[in-house]
Amino acid sequence: MSEPDAAPAGSQPAQSNLVLRVLAGLVLAPLAIALAYAGGWLWALLVTLVSIGLFAEWLMVVGASSVALTGAGTIVIAIVGFCTAFGALKTAVISGFIGGAIVTLIAWRKFVWAATGFAYASAALLASILLRQDLVNGFAALMFVLLVVWATDIGGYFAGRSIGGPKLWPRVSPKKTWSGALGGFAASLAVAAGFAACGIGKVVPLLLVGAVLSVVSQLGDLFESAVKRRFGVKDSSQLIPGHGGLMDRLDGFVAAILAAWIIGFLRHGVHSAGSGLVVW
Repeated sequence: MSEPDAAPAGSQPAQSNLVLRVLAGLVLAPLAIALAYAGGWLWALLVTLVSIGLFAEWLMVVGASSVALTGAGTIVIAIVGFCTAFGALKTAVISGFIGGAIVTLIAWRKFVWAATGFAYASAALLASILLRQDLVNGFAALMFVLLVVWATDIGGYFAGRSIGGPKLWPRVSPKKTWSGALGGFAASLAVAAGFAACGIGKVVPLLLVGAVLSVVSQLGDLFESAVKRRFGVKDSSQLIPGHGGLMDRLDGFVAAILAAWIIGFLRHGVHSAGSGLVVW
């Protein structure tokens, strides 16, 4: 999520945008937490619908949107989500590869961008469901990722707005500053320390994991900004008041949840990735 443009203190547009962001967050964050806590098919349903939305927005951003392409991607992502939710992971992966090939063929002239968008949405889908499926620490691991990403966004927003200073990468994202990046990074470490204080994992490993996820989250933000800049698009959509579209809101989460699942998978395997992430 991008930092706001610099604006004079008390400016009406900046205040209005902040109010919209807060109100949207007050609605969406509790919903996400409730469904994450419920887990099972409810969480899988939310993630599947969001992943379909991510793919549809991606196609619009890169100028490859069509009824056939969006429809094919929707069907395949729904199948992948259903199979993953009910334990048929091999079927989900096979369906994803076959469906990805079909999407690529339909896209034709924009096959590289369509395939990238399909992989982007599918990776977010699989990682989000599989991390939560850990019966012991799935919810804790998922909350760790969510809170690190949210803290990075919020810390970056307020640090960048109040401190300002040199731009992080003006050619890709003219709004982001080094102060915002460091503020978000510091906020993510506070989340990791809080988890350790609550007895979930050891402090040093969690600080390291939190740091990695914060950096990856910000890289995901920059990646999405680079894609939008490449195609001259400001927001992926206007779905979420004050935030833009799903891609604008979840760019950091997509990168972080994938990195989190990889860490957990490498340590404890497919079915205990949540424990692999937070238990050290």
